[in-house]
Amino acid sequence: MGKVTGFLEIDRQEQRYEPASDRVRHFGEFTIPLTENEVKNQAARCMDCGIPYCHNETTGCPVNNQIPDWNDLVWQDDWEEAARNLHSTNNFPEFTGRICPAPCEEGCTLNLEDTPVAIKTVEQSIADRAIRGGWVKPQVPETRTGKKVAIIGAGPAGLAAAQQLARVGHEVHVYEREPKPGGLLRYGIPDFKMEKHHIDFRQRQMETEGVIFHFGENIGVSRPLSELQDSHDAVLLCIGSEHPRHPGCEGTEFEGVHYAMPFLVQQNRRNGGEDVSGEEQILASGKHVVVIGGGDTASDCIGTSFRQGAVSVTQLDIRPQPPVKEDKLTSWPNWAVKMRTSSSQAEGAIREFSAGTLEIIGDERGHVTGVKCARVSQSRKPIEGTDFILKADLVLMAIGFSHPVYEGLVEQSGTKLDKRGNVFADTFSYKTSVEGLYAAGDARRGQSLVVWAIREGRQAARAIDLDLMGQTALPR
Repeated sequence: MGKVTGFLEIDRQEQRYEPASDRVRHFGEFTIPLTENEVKNQAARCMDCGIPYCHNETTGCPVNNQIPDWNDLVWQDDWEEAARNLHSTNNFPEFTGRICPAPCEEGCTLNLEDTPVAIKTVEQSIADRAIRGGWVKPQVPETRTGKKVAIIGAGPAGLAAAQQLARVGHEVHVYEREPKPGGLLRYGIPDFKMEKHHIDFRQRQMETEGVIFHFGENIGVSRPLSELQDSHDAVLLCIGSEHPRHPGCEGTEFEGVHYAMPFLVQQNRRNGGEDVSGEEQILASGKHVVVIGGGDTASDCIGTSFRQGAVSVTQLDIRPQPPVKEDKLTSWPNWAVKMRTSSSQAEGAIREFSAGTLEIIGDERGHVTGVKCARVSQSRKPIEGTDFILKADLVLMAIGFSHPVYEGLVEQSGTKLDKRGNVFADTFSYKTSVEGLYAAGDARRGQSLVVWAIREGRQAARAIDLDLMGQTALPR
């Protein structure tokens, strides 16, 4: 805990944002960090609550961050020890401190009064200070095991697994389809939520620790999976869940209708200095944009559209508008369904709830001109007589992902799939149905949070180390 009476004396304080009129003019991060003393005061609010739901994986943090411990260390001004504690459970706290939705704060006891400890802000502050202070150093193993592990995919699950396995002495090779590591952290999440130099720092650290990256390697296409299976003692699939869900309506073939990821990825490539001149340019500048979907990816499309110069952005959410305030007695300490407004939505998006997409409309030239919608019932059936049409020059479909891409790698592996179409593996051994082949992250779990990907990568690394060596010192 922090200060004994801190939660009684100190009000909750969060990081502030640049004004929307300023931040939409650039793609950089726009949060205004708290001062060191302000962060200490927020850490001081952590109370001796008896059962800290914040670091329980089912009601709070999936990586089991020891939140009360490092809050107390920050309050005591022992930032370096707080950083060591934080890194003991989370390989990349500067990632999660920026983009995790903070279920830990939902589970905080003080959230019963709508004033949870600003855990996410404290976490980011610890991580950033540790990196600035030079406390985050490569952990090079003293001995090598002689074992060789291949990890396919350099997203958060793959990176976490690679770092853990390299630190215990295995020769780790990471095969990544893109020219840089990070997966959707780099190419899906906009720079205004997390700038990519954070990933570059971790890449340099991991390379010093012995991780060998192979970029431009689309395993299953550029080379067969069997080649990796024959030359490595274990292979871990961290390929994500990239098969998009279809909105289930006609008109998606019109020009100007795109899935969210190509739109977001292209802008991130531009920001990163990659050449996109050979691609169809997907731009919102000067257009009326309609985003289909109510989740984080849809919100990312909104923020990116405004920064590109969209005239208007309308978001269609098939779910009913949630209450402004949840019933604490029935929801706490779990994640509550309530009205939430992201920073991107606050930049001027029009939000339509209980809005089902009936049809995407186009002109004789084959270009999108609008989206036909209707209000829907609780069973998500269109209500007769509620039809309306939204003008649209660009339609972005952002309703999530259903399972990993099967073509190539998954088909070649011959591994079993679960009922939802994900790669089958349990949460202890992380073994697939194929000998020597493991799976973790969204490929195994389904579309989820970055913090779950890090957890699964760490746990899969432990399982692989245990299988290869007969024992392991890696934490679960």
